[in-house]
Amino acid sequence: MDIFDKINELYDKRRQVHLGGGDERIDRQHEKGKMTARERIDYLLDEDSFVELNPFMEARVKDIGNHHAKGEGVVTGYGKINGKPIYLFAQDFTVYGGALGEMHGKKIAAVMDLAAKNGFPFIGLNDSGGARIQEGVSSLDGYGQVFYRNTIYSGVIPQISVIMGPSAGGAVYSPAITDFVIMVEKTSQMFITGPKVIETVTGEQISSEDLGGAHIHNSKSGNAHFQVQSEQEALDAVRQLIDYLPANNKGKAEKRPYNNPEDELRPDITDLVPFHAVRPYDVKNVIEQVVDPESFLEVHQHFAKNIVVGFARIKGETIGLVCNQPKYLAGGLDIDSSDKAARFIRFCDSFNIPIITFEDVTGFFPGVKQEHAGIIRHGAKILYAYSEATVPKITVITRKAYGGAYVALNSKSIGADLVFAWPNAEIAVMGPEGAATIIYAKEIAESANPALLRQEKIDTYREKFANPYVAAGLGMVDDVIDPRETRIKLMQALEMLQHKREERPAKKHGNIPL
Repeated sequence: MDIFDKINELYDKRRQVHLGGGDERIDRQHEKGKMTARERIDYLLDEDSFVELNPFMEARVKDIGNHHAKGEGVVTGYGKINGKPIYLFAQDFTVYGGALGEMHGKKIAAVMDLAAKNGFPFIGLNDSGGARIQEGVSSLDGYGQVFYRNTIYSGVIPQISVIMGPSAGGAVYSPAITDFVIMVEKTSQMFITGPKVIETVTGEQISSEDLGGAHIHNSKSGNAHFQVQSEQEALDAVRQLIDYLPANNKGKAEKRPYNNPEDELRPDITDLVPFHAVRPYDVKNVIEQVVDPESFLEVHQHFAKNIVVGFARIKGETIGLVCNQPKYLAGGLDIDSSDKAARFIRFCDSFNIPIITFEDVTGFFPGVKQEHAGIIRHGAKILYAYSEATVPKITVITRKAYGGAYVALNSKSIGADLVFAWPNAEIAVMGPEGAATIIYAKEIAESANPALLRQEKIDTYREKFANPYVAAGLGMVDDVIDPRETRIKLMQALEMLQHKREERPAKKHGNIPL
């Protein structure tokens, strides 16, 4: 046997690894409308950019059914997306059903360590039946290796999880720790305990899709951030998302070329926001007016719709947006919207992305259910997230800013760099209707015409106390601006704040009210 025989042997072994669980299992994967792990990698990454790592790792326990399956049920390595380096794993459902065992976990841990050392994003393509039962406690240790790194590298490198099949039991915790979770309708599910276990323990009957499908986690639980119809769309979403993010916490997102038009005024914006504070409108239309054309990427679109968060660009620079949505719950803050906003704010702060807040808020949502479910604790998360953030923070008050919600949504008192208000903005402890009714209750009750007097008091309160010039006079608003100049003001503010430096007291970490 000479060197060429050994080289041929190498290629034979590599072909076996690439074949995974074999042609029959690959065909089954395709019949389910799913790609194989390697097909997903080829689709996601730039052409010919993938470099595989540890292809020959194998389980120490051999008697688990499929002796000929190679690759340990997961493909790991690095490559490029739109020219940007990334690291990734893709679980191979054709090998042991993608179940995670000891070496499977070690393969993922090894590539995560490389991603962190080199400072590049990490992507997980999840398609797994859970822990490899045949390996016993070793498989649980494999999960722990991954969870630990998800946590330690959180806020260091962006981490994205794509759920492309089942993700059950301990497998769900890795995606839950990562920054963004993308799910495919009808083919991906996440749950701690499956339908059969639930039926056995509680007697409840439910399908896998209704228990933990893409729609459930995008709209009800909030565990997922993006819902797509196909695997290709899921991988396209990863490519789109990566485009907005920096490589790591030491740098900034790449600035895109921007051809500056002669006129940045947005005259249509005044038609989009009704003057009367109680009339609803779609804040996404306002967003489209102030950001670069077709640059808005909404995150958590189907969850807690009373607040809108997402990425966009202004003059080519990546920004994060947190916006009240008057179309839902009058834009008020409840438990879910508080969690949604706080987590997005903390992500932006971790990765040096400026935060712009569009505020039109009646307050925190009232009700016994909200109070008993912990609105105090959840609402405090927004206060905490804005207060600890040191990136550029800009607020635009378009209409209402009442009470504690005004303070929580990036007010000057909790660290906003700049606060702008439109001339029709109402900034007060509460709305004029409620305030006047309380302050002048006795006088109104004793009046010959209570309704007329009440309206007079409301108008007086609005004129004297709820207009933006009172807050501007106290330095709580930096400027009252023409709504049509909002984009221009934001461009100027971002340019002024581009070298912002702000430190917080040295500490191990804070204790956010989880």
